[in-house]
Amino acid sequence: MFTTALALLGDRELAAEAVQQAFVQAWRGAGAFDPGRELKPWLYAIVRRAAIDVHRREHRAASHVPLDEAWEEDTRACGADPLEDVWYAWQVRKALAALHPDERLVVELAYFQGYSQSEISAALRIALGTVKSRTARAQRRLAGLLSHLRTQ
Repeated sequence: MFTTALALLGDRELAAEAVQQAFVQAWRGAGAFDPGRELKPWLYAIVRRAAIDVHRREHRAASHVPLDEAWEEDTRACGADPLEDVWYAWQVRKALAALHPDERLVVELAYFQGYSQSEISAALRIALGTVKSRTARAQRRLAGLLSHLRTQ
């Protein structure tokens, strides 16, 4: 859990804080944990959310720039239109929501949580070949659902 938090935050003290927060959240949510499932993905999700919370809190505390100035600065720094980025993100979320739940799960574990296909296989207790076929099917479907973005 510490390694995950450290990779996300890049600071040992913040990572330790995120892990401590994650343990508290895991303790509080232990009653909702399904003992028939793997513990690692559940804990990973908790520590990931805790690290994001710590990052947001630290970012807010460090940033005293008025919102309109921050918006302009971010726009200049990335050289893109933030509204366009939001639109693309919305398109991707919409496409992910259209996937079959089994396909969406392997995509989320692989691309958003950084699991390898072997780790997904172990966490979901399904064959590695099933993970590979679901991933390939999901990628083909996403390509079709997002093909309209290539023409813009």
